[in-house]
Amino acid sequence: MMLVRSLSACLLLLAAAPAIGGEQAVKAVALPELKAVYGEVQARDMVLARARIPGTLTELSVTEGDIVKAGDVIARIQDDKLDFQVKAVDAQLQGLQASLNNARSDLERARQLLKSGTSTAQRVDQLQTQVDVTENQIRAAQAERSVLTEQVAQGAVLAPSSGRVLTVPPTRSSVVMAGETVATIGGGGFYLRLSLPERHATALKQGAAIEIEAGERRLSGTLAKIYPEVVSGRVTADVDVPNLSTDFVGLRVLVTVPVGERKAILVPAKAITTRAGLDFVTVSEGGKAVERTVVAGEVLDLSGERQVEILTGLQEGDKVVTP
Repeated sequence: MMLVRSLSACLLLLAAAPAIGGEQAVKAVALPELKAVYGEVQARDMVLARARIPGTLTELSVTEGDIVKAGDVIARIQDDKLDFQVKAVDAQLQGLQASLNNARSDLERARQLLKSGTSTAQRVDQLQTQVDVTENQIRAAQAERSVLTEQVAQGAVLAPSSGRVLTVPPTRSSVVMAGETVATIGGGGFYLRLSLPERHATALKQGAAIEIEAGERRLSGTLAKIYPEVVSGRVTADVDVPNLSTDFVGLRVLVTVPVGERKAILVPAKAITTRAGLDFVTVSEGGKAVERTVVAGEVLDLSGERQVEILTGLQEGDKVVTP
């Protein structure tokens, strides 16, 4: 944990109240009890791009780490049987169209003969029925061809959402089945997921400020969600972090989480002098300045002033003399 931490203005009391003549009366203050844990960078939405038809993966245009937009074609699947079926329907349509042309010609001749009295109305009705049946057969074949064409079009695997490609399980030229995952896409924003021991569950507060150490960068976040289910003795929480790096999903970063409060005595850093490896604080006793040996803790930055926690050597009510 870092030696110097920034504290929020929500501290219950200031470390010491200024007094006349450079003296400060020491008071115990409430400091947040911090716990250092590791959080994992996670995508808010983990969406699977699946194959809609079975076949051979003829084209794969993405790899892990690529950025995609919703609707982008990331792969293509080809099923040769569909191409053969489309050709068979096309041939069927050609035959039906020829039959329709012939039936219409016969119907037109029958109508002309009916006018001259050499044909009957029954014959004309039969030929009209034959034309209607053939037209319906053509419409049925066209609908079947539309279904097959749509199945061929569904060979294009589309990105279901915008985000970063996390995994691509299959390889080019591999055989995939309908419903099989072609790529996993993380999108909808990224956050840090924490897992803390269940003893800290009641101390977690939604909206609490969280400090994050991401490499050499220090970030601030907000405890956005606390999950009510405890799994294997641990409680899960999510932290929203602006400008969080999303280069590596699953990356573990150090997070400082407030899990309670503790009492502490703070003095200005300038009130401490160090000699021979010992820390001394000058206090006022009976109107005289007396040096007292103390054990100093961590250094805090409070409202722009450096304060040092005193572990032993001072107690509430002591008057610290500051230069």
